[in-house]
Amino acid sequence: MTDAPQPSNTHPTTKCGVVYLVGAGPGDPGLLTLRGRECLQMADLVLYDGLANPQLLEHTRATTERTARVGGPGSRHLDQAEINQRLIAAAKEGKTVVRLKGGDPFIFGRGSEEAVALAQAGVPFEVVPGITAATGAAVYSGISLTHRDHASAVALITGHEDPTKPESALPYRQLSHFPGTLVFYMGLHRIEQITRSLVEAGRPPDQPAAVVCQATTPRQQVVVGTLTTIAKLAQAAHLKPPSLLIVGECVGLRQQASWAERRPLQGLRIGITRPAGQAEESIRLARQLGAEPILMPTIAVAPLTDHSAVDATIGELSTYDWAIFTSVNGVDGFFERLHASGLDGRALGKCRLAAIGTTTAERLAHWHMKVDLIPDEFRAEALAAALQPHVAGKKVLWAKATRGRDILPQQLCAAGAEVTELPVYQNIDVTEFTPQIQELLRNGELDWICVSSPSGAKSLNHLIPDAARPLIGQSIRIAAISPLTSAAATEVGLAVTAIAREATWDSLFGVIAEYR
Repeated sequence: MTDAPQPSNTHPTTKCGVVYLVGAGPGDPGLLTLRGRECLQMADLVLYDGLANPQLLEHTRATTERTARVGGPGSRHLDQAEINQRLIAAAKEGKTVVRLKGGDPFIFGRGSEEAVALAQAGVPFEVVPGITAATGAAVYSGISLTHRDHASAVALITGHEDPTKPESALPYRQLSHFPGTLVFYMGLHRIEQITRSLVEAGRPPDQPAAVVCQATTPRQQVVVGTLTTIAKLAQAAHLKPPSLLIVGECVGLRQQASWAERRPLQGLRIGITRPAGQAEESIRLARQLGAEPILMPTIAVAPLTDHSAVDATIGELSTYDWAIFTSVNGVDGFFERLHASGLDGRALGKCRLAAIGTTTAERLAHWHMKVDLIPDEFRAEALAAALQPHVAGKKVLWAKATRGRDILPQQLCAAGAEVTELPVYQNIDVTEFTPQIQELLRNGELDWICVSSPSGAKSLNHLIPDAARPLIGQSIRIAAISPLTSAAATEVGLAVTAIAREATWDSLFGVIAEYR
């Protein structure tokens, strides 16, 4: 693991901390800037608002205070003065503070008000730009804000005015003649007034318009119409904030330029039951395909507390003919201990390597090891069948978890091999889902749950709240990464809808896409 970045050396070295006003972007956690991620990795305190994706908090350290949320459903609203005071107080305690704000801090984000307050208090600060909602919503909807044939300018306008004001302060006459695209932030509840006022001021009534809801997320919705129809269309679609209204000829190009909604898993919320720290590949791929991945580990991976058996075996590695690796965790557990002993892969001598799955083989390559045998099917039975012609009278080492199936050593021993089962890591059942995951299950707010191992399937069965059980196999469907995993899930009463053709995340997500 690399060390966390250090605060910028442009700030004076004092007992006072630093405040970073960080733009979180419009919703997709992948749109956070690299500098924004660095700031989160340094933070002692993160004060985030309701428009910032909480998944971004995964970039913080375990010791970071990150429960303070301002604005948004279910949180106590802090007024701007309270927010400013909390930022100042935390910095003067010597803390590194991140104020995480949706979009860009200086575009309808009140970031400048916070910056002025910090400056007046003598607190060092840095502003980290973010992708503003207008850009994110337009791009993810296939709407170009500028176009050399249609729009030479863009106007960003707040649509959220004080409802007690007798008249709107927006200059509709000037906006009606603006030579480009108009983007209204936070204007969903006033869309009828905004569009009517634009038409009355001279904007063409048949000009294309769009409302984008929950922009850049898998739940994004786009409604397209004209200035005279868009209000009723948006109301009929039951759109919810945050939303933007985009007005201009460029909206008419959306049909050809849209891309996000064409992704195969767009809009699906998919539970990933991999252990925390082992789910990066599946989460990255799910997001790439348009899904919203929800990490919900059913098994925790932990290092061994007693390494004596591993250390003793390391001293005898040159006596083995084959070493078998059936998981990424097994690879890491073995080679981390090997390196801790001052050795590397050369200690295996002439030992040949076998692995289940391309992912395991790739992890061995990370440790500069080349695999000699990978079965066509990514399961223990297939590996045993592939090895049986080669292992009679041979010594075989299997780097495994503390718990697992016995089928592999049984079949290899039957073929005449001498098998050493070497636990190199622990797999521990998770005892309880987080309250947030339990709520998603009870409310049926997951579309799929992906199960990647037989033990994970059994653990999942114990973790599902009773209130959610009627939903399993109905509104919440189960996808298994292999027939073996599917059989384990079925055995404990979980109805499996989809099974990957190969034991890879690519294959599993491909099968899920077929159920759209």
